[in-house]
Amino acid sequence: MRIGYIRTSTGDQTGAGQRHALTAAGCKRIYHDRGVSGGAVTKPQLERALRAASAGDALVVTRLDRLARSMKFLIDDVERIGALGVDFVSLHEAIDTTTPGGRLFFHISAAFAQFERDVIRQRTKEGMAAAKRAGRPVGRPAAITDERWVGIKRMLDTGMTITEAARTAVVPRQAIYRRLKADEDISG
Repeated sequence: MRIGYIRTSTGDQTGAGQRHALTAAGCKRIYHDRGVSGGAVTKPQLERALRAASAGDALVVTRLDRLARSMKFLIDDVERIGALGVDFVSLHEAIDTTTPGGRLFFHISAAFAQFERDVIRQRTKEGMAAAKRAGRPVGRPAAITDERWVGIKRMLDTGMTITEAARTAVVPRQAIYRRLKADEDISG
């Protein structure tokens, strides 16, 4: 069975064009995520569509960008779909993993995406090592400077809760917890 998936970025978009194309492509069920960004981690209707799909079914979209905004997320989603035994079809790009050519396309794309991730990871490691050798700070700056920490510690010592101290100092509570743990690790 072919299952259609529609994603519209804003709630006021109807997705009528997508619905028409998916119906014409033989989709028996169509799921629509309204007002959901392509980069969103959670797409509730996509999850429902995948739960409804059985091995041998195909998830169909009108265009690749309806499923994901980046190649990395697209590859991840298609691999997840494939792991369920469900095929993937994109009408506009004529990609169909029910065919050997469609599967080859995605294996090649996945290999390039993995290569890109590996190259970025390697460059990041090399850049951080060079910065460390040059004596430059590596990583994000601390959320709480040593000077601010003195004031926050005073607040905590007077009986203020972590939540109250975080609000007063305008820092995330988690930053205070991390700093307390770091101090504890150093002292004992």
